Amino acid sequence: MSTLTLPPFPASPRDDAIQLYAAFKGFGCDTSAVINILAHRDATQRAYIQQEYNTMYSSDLLKRLSSELSGKLETAVLLWIHDPAGRDAILLRQSLTVSKNLEAATEVICSRTPSQLQYLRQVYHSKFGAYLEHDIQRNTSGDHEKILLAYVTTPRHEGPEVNREMAQQDAKVLYKAGEKRLGTDEKTFVQIFTERSAAHLAAVNSYYDDMYGHSLKKAIKKETSGNFAHALLTIVQCAENPAKYFAKVLRKAMKGLGTDDTKLIRVIVTRAEIDLLYIKAEYLKKYKKTLNDAVHSETSGHYRAFLLALLGPNQ
Repeated sequence: MSTLTLPPFPASPRDDAIQLYAAFKGFGCDTSAVINILAHRDATQRAYIQQEYNTMYSSDLLKRLSSELSGKLETAVLLWIHDPAGRDAILLRQSLTVSKNLEAATEVICSRTPSQLQYLRQVYHSKFGAYLEHDIQRNTSGDHEKILLAYVTTPRHEGPEVNREMAQQDAKVLYKAGEKRLGTDEKTFVQIFTERSAAHLAAVNSYYDDMYGHSLKKAIKKETSGNFAHALLTIVQCAENPAKYFAKVLRKAMKGLGTDDTKLIRVIVTRAEIDLLYIKAEYLKKYKKTLNDAVHSETSGHYRAFLLALLGPNQ
């Protein structure tokens, strides 16, 4: 569930555009006003605001925000302004072709549903005039390339139904392809992980634990490594409990010396309209601290205010 807190009565996109224009005028930007508007509007409302602003002032709101904001706040707001598919497309283009952050690209691809990925591919092509598959091929290699390509192009069932016998059989096949043999049959892992539904993989994981005394996750860590292992682990953990998976990613981003702001922004901004409420609950359950408190202690200024606005009430 979303953590967005929206006004009790829908705001007028025209009024929002006027208020944003006023916030940009004069000496310095009224950053608090920008946050108070944009952090409390859903994807549809944000799209209307952009249209109104562009029409009324013959100016691109994105460009204006970019010139008025800076640093981590600018990164977060410019990512937030898009709808989820557009945002994912930008993240993937950036991580595959510019920053070469293959961990981020893997997380975005392997945590999305088949229907999200299908739409994402269309948006990616219309935004950048390039095919997502081609960018994956150019910037990844080996088994990592194979699993990402198969994951974005293979249709998968999205319902909760599971064929128990088939799930048990898959658990056995994965054991034979990995822990039972010398060397790993990566092709089998790619096939099962990219062709089965999330509900099915969650069942496979459960049977694997019952049959072999430890989780499939442990087997993956033992048998594979690098970006390929990261892809497999993301798929299986998101099949089981996506909120728990993202709570761990956020913890990792804030743990130890320094904060991985790129990761922090990516997860909070991309999940705010999807399941951030569940992620907050998992974070509290696992780490005995609210996600709001963790973010508050790791960030500062307007950047902190923006992330906390997306997180909603501290609970």
